[in-house]
Amino acid sequence: MKIAILGAGVSGLSLARFLIEGGLPKSDIHLFEAAAKVGGLCGSKTVDGFTYDETGGHILYSKDAAAMRWMIDCAGGDRAFEKRERQTKIRFGDRWVHYPFENGLGDLPAQANFECLKGYVHAWQKRQADRSPAPNEFGAWVRWRFGDGIAEHFMDPYNKKVWKREMHELSSDWVAGRVPDAPIEDVLRSSVGIRTEGYTHQASFYYPRSGGFQAITDGIASKLLDRVRLNTFVREVKKKGDGFQVNGEDFDAVVNTLPLTDLPKLVVGVPAPVAQAMEGLEYNSIVCLLVALDRAEQPPLSWIYLPHDEQGPTNRVTYMSNYATANAPSGKSSFLCEVTFRGGSRAPGAELEGQVVTGLERAGLLKRGEVLFTDRTVSRHAYVVFDHGYTARRETALGWLDGQGIVPLGRFGRFEYDNSDQCVIKARATAERMLVQAHSGSPRPPDFGGVR
Repeated sequence: MKIAILGAGVSGLSLARFLIEGGLPKSDIHLFEAAAKVGGLCGSKTVDGFTYDETGGHILYSKDAAAMRWMIDCAGGDRAFEKRERQTKIRFGDRWVHYPFENGLGDLPAQANFECLKGYVHAWQKRQADRSPAPNEFGAWVRWRFGDGIAEHFMDPYNKKVWKREMHELSSDWVAGRVPDAPIEDVLRSSVGIRTEGYTHQASFYYPRSGGFQAITDGIASKLLDRVRLNTFVREVKKKGDGFQVNGEDFDAVVNTLPLTDLPKLVVGVPAPVAQAMEGLEYNSIVCLLVALDRAEQPPLSWIYLPHDEQGPTNRVTYMSNYATANAPSGKSSFLCEVTFRGGSRAPGAELEGQVVTGLERAGLLKRGEVLFTDRTVSRHAYVVFDHGYTARRETALGWLDGQGIVPLGRFGRFEYDNSDQCVIKARATAERMLVQAHSGSPRPPDFGGVR
């Protein structure tokens, strides 16, 4: 069963590994990768001894213990990773506010604390009285869930900064299942200064000791490199009988991890309504800036959020040198700053670096004289944007691919807001289905050695 996997990011690489571990001959696997290295959105970069992740600060944690164990083992085992306790804050003026915001109200100035607590209680009371369903429009959902105070002080400015859209343009679909509901008792406690915790599933995480997050995808790829065609663009995918042609070569199956938005230019015969749906899917791009610092010590933080315009264009800062000692030379430290922009638009120009540093200085995170240099990486596809047409467009796109027999996989191959562990989990499930098909004459399903 000769399989073409389009893209050698975490999804494509994981699928290939699972297929081989499940008994498919290695020679049947062919990965097409346009870049000069594997990794995709999990890529990392090292400049003058400073390592940073190219599409935002990644961490390794998962509710699926088998998937996390598999990722760790692929990348060298426990000794290849550093374990960190999550220390996450929101920068609010000159204050550090506990994260998530509703669990840190006591850290706010008194008036802001009052406004946020009042709004939260009113919103909670109204939900109990009305038994109203969650609004589909994101801005309305924020007020329904958190109230006016938290919306005005944090949620509105932060989300406008990240998504580069007005709140009413977005649906609330993307927060379903991703944002746990803080008990009102916890919010009351936090407001009067009793510390409460949210997002406890991320209380600790793992990060590679060297090589950045890409060390994980490099590890997954380590037994596959002879099956990856680097610097190879997918020019054409064509249905041919019961199989396919990719760049004129025959295959029995095609798995696509490339962005759905690009497929009408690559796949022959996409009907106009389907092409319109694919190309209409909204996404955000990202500029990731390494800020190398001539400073040995950093506060013991993992990452922080910068919601306000006076803090500059950065929405999130990862303390990269706190993730792993080797991420910065001895006596130095570093930030990774994320700046999003609308997909399909031009990336910010060279003035961005100055704006970022000025914003960080205003936020009290650095002194300009500490900055050794900056380095940027631009990623075209970074975040799926859940506008109000998202669900219909995505269903049209995936429905057509299913009818053609093309298997969609990955964050942008399926246009799902998946983290790396979820990509591995879905690649594992896809491999199981494909192996059942490949071994349809076998009396028993393939054994994944406990990895399910």
